[in-house]
Amino acid sequence: MPRYDLVIRNGTIVDGTGGKQFNGDVAVSDGLIVKVGEVEGSAAEEIDATGLIVTPGFVDIHTHYDGQATWDQEMAPSSWHGVTTVVMGNCGVGFAPAAPDRHEWLIGLMEGVEDIPGTALAEGMKWDWETFPEYLDALEKLPRTVDVGTHVPHGAVRAYVLGDREQPGAVPTDDDIARMAEIVEDGVRAGALGFSTSRTVLHRSIDGEVVPGTTATKEELIEIGRAMGRAGHGVFEMASDMRREWDEFGWMGAMSRETGLPCTYAALQSIAKEMPLEEQIACMRAENDNGANIVAQIALRGNGIVMAWQGTVHPFRLRPSWQAIADLPWEEQKARLLDPVFKARLLAEANDFSEVNPDIAGLVMVVCCGWTMQFEMDPDFDYEPQADASIQTRAAAAGVSPEEYAYDLLCRDEAKGFIYLPLLNYADGNLDFLEVLQVADDTVNSLSDGGAHCGTICDAASPTFMLQHWVRDRKRGGRISLEHAIKRQCRDTARLYGLEDRGVIAPGYLADLNLIDLNRLKLGKPWLAFDLPAGGKRLLQKADGYVATIKNGRVTFQNGEWTGEAPGGLIRGPQRVEMLEAAE
Repeated sequence: MPRYDLVIRNGTIVDGTGGKQFNGDVAVSDGLIVKVGEVEGSAAEEIDATGLIVTPGFVDIHTHYDGQATWDQEMAPSSWHGVTTVVMGNCGVGFAPAAPDRHEWLIGLMEGVEDIPGTALAEGMKWDWETFPEYLDALEKLPRTVDVGTHVPHGAVRAYVLGDREQPGAVPTDDDIARMAEIVEDGVRAGALGFSTSRTVLHRSIDGEVVPGTTATKEELIEIGRAMGRAGHGVFEMASDMRREWDEFGWMGAMSRETGLPCTYAALQSIAKEMPLEEQIACMRAENDNGANIVAQIALRGNGIVMAWQGTVHPFRLRPSWQAIADLPWEEQKARLLDPVFKARLLAEANDFSEVNPDIAGLVMVVCCGWTMQFEMDPDFDYEPQADASIQTRAAAAGVSPEEYAYDLLCRDEAKGFIYLPLLNYADGNLDFLEVLQVADDTVNSLSDGGAHCGTICDAASPTFMLQHWVRDRKRGGRISLEHAIKRQCRDTARLYGLEDRGVIAPGYLADLNLIDLNRLKLGKPWLAFDLPAGGKRLLQKADGYVATIKNGRVTFQNGEWTGEAPGGLIRGPQRVEMLEAAE
């Protein structure tokens, strides 16, 4: 009789292909799935999965763990939500290549764009690399609970080539562009999964400057795409304001057709974008009908801000009384905030918009007084809230001003209350527009921003939200099937990046698995932790219902707690089907 390393018995298997779920066993040896169905024989470890769904490990292709991955093995919060593979280096920000005199600049870029505390990055990273291949070597040294893959980030490449000439609006020479393309090609050949850039005015360094890719020409971007084409693989990833005069879909389509490589972009519903989401999708499909391969990355809930007194953003940050205490230790801040005299003085003040950048003035207005768009986060908060949950509506029912209601809400639980502000993906006050996008072959579930926006969001919980909200609990519109949801978060995300060795439960695939009690699955209440290096803050959120997560055949999490196992490593380049055949 065969003997395996691990057998999972009697589970409801949702295999990642989109096929119908079935009851059966999964046998694992040497980190690979070796048998699925009825498994005879014994194992060094057996898990009874009766009443549980067994899924592939989730593959999250839009994260920002570029710094954290150099010091942290647990890789929370993504690893708490069934994720076994992350792709980082998105949106053109990252830490390689890195000239020795540009470390602080790169940290400032990441802190400004992704709201990751600069002090944590400065203390946590050892900078034992300069080139991108050396950065990959550094990542390879540390075992983790998840596999990590990464893009070559545009911001770092531009800073490395242009040096002090890298300023907003800088125009690189032909030689500069050739050097950038060479660096990207070397990075992709060394194992990067692609290249990323950002072209949105919302992405700014800690000094308020737009990120390097914002003003790049299509000639620069296409030449970089050609470099990936020479290397033979790679995904071109982008966040953009999609201004019509930039013709983003035109050059992405041309580059994709020429190189044969996919382009992918952040597709979000936004009242601030010149090109509505529906028009973006139509333009993408017109290019794809002409032989391009462009894929829209979609988020499954409103993207925005979780506001708190200790967070990065809250509605009262521009009031003079808050500014007077903004730099005090938390206990002193809390004492002032809970003082009725201080409260009355602050609420009587007007916001000071004098220093606000005009490019983001509309955003700031929504944060400070968009009460119809801000929602009270109850213990059982529904991330598709209705108008009656807004600060405006609840304040009216309570007979107080929205400002006072918001202030008191933030002061709950020892001044640790939260307000939810979905800036993106919620223009209609619901998520109905996502129903059709989730069944499209030219979209992919993404945009969790795991590891980023530490003081404003915790969308790393997106895989859990997908199952809890879209599969099981949604009341305001259509749902999606469990089988389709798992396919979207496993096989589809993996295949976009050429990771054909994961995302499916079948012999020869990596033994990356989740055992989930779907009936018990529930997002927990977010909280602010101060556990990054140098005491840096981050919003965290756990979930009930993850009975076990398995990476490379080893149990990494049991009932939400890390076991100490760290079998994950670095992904170097696509993992092709041929490798699977050799492994069987």
